[in-house]
Amino acid sequence: MTSPEFDPGAEFDRQVRTLSEGWGRPDLAELAAPLKPIALSHPAAQDAPQEGRVPFLIVVPRALLPLEEALPRLTLAGKAKPGVIDRNYQGPQDVASFVTIQALLEDDASEKLPYLVFDIERGEEFCDVVPLAALETIEQRGRTPLSIEEGVALLTHFPALLAKNKCFELAGSRNGDKRVPALWISEGAPKLGWCWQGNPHTWLGMASAGSRFGALATVCC
Repeated sequence: MTSPEFDPGAEFDRQVRTLSEGWGRPDLAELAAPLKPIALSHPAAQDAPQEGRVPFLIVVPRALLPLEEALPRLTLAGKAKPGVIDRNYQGPQDVASFVTIQALLEDDASEKLPYLVFDIERGEEFCDVVPLAALETIEQRGRTPLSIEEGVALLTHFPALLAKNKCFELAGSRNGDKRVPALWISEGAPKLGWCWQGNPHTWLGMASAGSRFGALATVCC
């Protein structure tokens, strides 16, 4: 049952305005419009955002907005300094090599159109946990890790969720080596970096989602 303080339709419209007015991309808003009935009818979308959790996100794939353009659009809550890509990535080709893992693509997410992610958890319970162990726990719960684009969407629509000692890994994007992408705070701005899959960090958890649906998908139980 929908929380009396939360209107999923109004939240969907707010996220669309963020893309259209905040990012200056009305085309993205138009592409996202068919997703609204799916968002309104999904059970996970009915609960209000909580500490470290949000009901749904509109995600823009990098085919529509490259990461090099998306990161500078991100800011921390109440701040203006633009997001950056960590210099430890060896240029644009290295960043581009981190692609969405097959387990997420099989969950009806589109690579060319905006799509929805439901029941997102920031995952601070996994701070100081080895990423591979965190990923195993997430999979045992029937959930999947967020991709880089989904992490960008989380910070786009809910910038306050990236907070000191509550940053998050994005293990839904990998390139075949031992690195795990992550979003954290550096010099007062969001930063897309990476960590080793076997190294825990006290300030870095792992974000995950319950499900994903594209514009033509049918909501299942």
